[in-house]
Amino acid sequence: MKSKNRPTPVLFLVALSMVLLAQQTCLGAEGFLQAIEPRDWTFPKDHGDHPGFQTEWWYYTGNVESADKRPFGFQLTFFRIQLKAVPVESSSKWRANQLYFAHLTISDMEAQEFLVAERVGRGAVGIGGVSQEQARVQVLLHGWETAIQGKRHHLRAEADRLGMDLTLVSEKPPVFHGKRGLSRKGAGKGKASYYYSLTRMGTKGTVRVDGKNYKVSGWSWMDHEFSSNVLSEDQVGWDWMGLQLSDGQELMLFVLRHSDGSLDPVSSGTLVQKDGMSVHLPKETFTIKPLDHWKSPRTEARYPSGWQVEVFPYDISLEVLPNMRDQELMTAESTQVTYWEGSVGVTGAMSRQPVAGSGYVELTGYAGDFKGASLW
Repeated sequence: MKSKNRPTPVLFLVALSMVLLAQQTCLGAEGFLQAIEPRDWTFPKDHGDHPGFQTEWWYYTGNVESADKRPFGFQLTFFRIQLKAVPVESSSKWRANQLYFAHLTISDMEAQEFLVAERVGRGAVGIGGVSQEQARVQVLLHGWETAIQGKRHHLRAEADRLGMDLTLVSEKPPVFHGKRGLSRKGAGKGKASYYYSLTRMGTKGTVRVDGKNYKVSGWSWMDHEFSSNVLSEDQVGWDWMGLQLSDGQELMLFVLRHSDGSLDPVSSGTLVQKDGMSVHLPKETFTIKPLDHWKSPRTEARYPSGWQVEVFPYDISLEVLPNMRDQELMTAESTQVTYWEGSVGVTGAMSRQPVAGSGYVELTGYAGDFKGASLW
């Protein structure tokens, strides 16, 4: 069963007007900065925002459990979208060229309930924004925030039925996907993003479900990505997974799907080794095969549900299963996107040695036209 806050008419209309305005700018990337060449990264500066690029997100997912072994999955994501490449001059303190959205979810595996909350706001008068003071970066929207200082990330978000206050500490340096963080997403100039991850973050703190606080610990993953391009004409969505394995390694894979069911040649992944060194995985080095499917009772979208993953050069064979089948987000109050993002468990072998793990999977483009989404 899925529960979420119902939108108020005023909030819904404000969000819808913002999204429609944002969609007008997403039809092309004229005038915005493009991800073309590999970049030199500097931290903590690059944990912050990158104005000039049209779209940016900070994605946190994790699997934690309470002292009595009650398991939870969580997602906290902040999105930034720039409306115009060149801001319009205005003396109004309410006028802003940046919109911010946020999604919060908790997967309560014991209760088999998926809780969702959303926020939307302009980058004005303290509603939303990104600040950087010395070595501290803060992403904020309506009181939800991530505060980044050194290896420590503090996540805080409160909604009607769910909330969290978590401290994440990265045990490995940033991992840059593609070529020094230039991650190809299609053919042609600028069809790419800048993309890095923190793939193993020790996590402690509190999650709240229906007024009850649970002290939890576990592992989290952070993605930070920015670009100025939407999907190509023949791309309908993507499948992404980030997996944390019991042998101290992590695996990220994504495939971009074409309308005819084929996969884009730029689909790729990254294997992160125990020492933090990473290896790029081109499309031909791995396969992701669905084991089952789940049909949403709300949208009637049919999602893959369980996967067999093979990474040939490293003799990796994994079975990835959702910890709950229903982890579908319908974000009518913010991004107007419906997608599946959920906690998964992992079993299998690496180099013929048993391995287990946990992670998150994201599935987009299964519930209608994804090209109209304001953030992609």
